[in-house]
This record gives sequence, structure tokens and C-alpha cells, in this order.
Amino acid sequence: MDLFAGSGAIGIEFLSRGCKKAYMCDKSHEAIKFVIANVKKTKLEENAIIINKDYTQFLKDAEKNGIKFDIIFLDPPYGQIKIEKLLNKIKELDILNDNGIVVCEYEFEKLDEIYGCLELIKDRKYGKTSLKIYKNRR
Repeated sequence: MDLFAGSGAIGIEFLSRGCKKAYMCDKSHEAIKFVIANVKKTKLEENAIIINKDYTQFLKDAEKNGIKFDIIFLDPPYGQIKIEKLLNKIKELDILNDNGIVVCEYEFEKLDEIYGCLELIKDRKYGKTSLKIYKNRR
């Protein structure tokens, strides 16, 4: 699941590498238009689930409907939504499969090594951008 899909590039990458289903969520109507167009260009629309909702509503809906993910990709608009808030929400909800991972891309934020069952397994920095990967240790 790509929670802030933007152009849909991450979800498309997941699908092109054999992912059975990719959820791509963005609250921006303009972004969703790009996602739809890009998914059609790649002919991967059959396995793409495109959601035009605010991330908080989508996460609640996923939990309510029993949807769980193997991979959650978080790249919110820098400075607007804290990754820590998102990790705590994922920890609180039962939406990540056992041994699933959360990939976080962000700038200028200090993150802990553990959020409940989410444990840091990889930490990289590329210029101003940081990448942390957490694994669900359930």
C-alpha cells in the first residue's frame, strides 16, 4: 500500500515486480488523475486499487474491512504529516501482516527504533532524505 500515492510510481513499481494487488491512496483529486493515467499506461489497472481519500479515513476503512498489507510505503508531504504519527497509527490498527514491513521516506524527523511490534531493520540517509524500514515482529 502506498498511502500518499502522488503519481502512483511506487504502487506501479510494486505491481511490475509481481505484487498481486497494490492499494494507492491520495486525497488529491489531481494526484489520483495522474495515478489512473499512469496505471493505464502500464496496463496494470487490473491489480491496482486506487483510492481518493484522506489517509486517516483510508486507514480506518482498511481496519474495518479487515484489509492487511505486506508492505506499507509512507512518503507524506514533507513537513505536513509526521511519520511518527503514522507509525503509531499503524501500530494501533491491525492492518500490517505478521512480518510485514513499513517503509518510511522523510526529511528532518527523529524516529525511534521500536513502535510496539514495529522494529527498525534498516536505516539509510541519501542527502536530505532518510529511509527507515520497520518490520512487524508478530
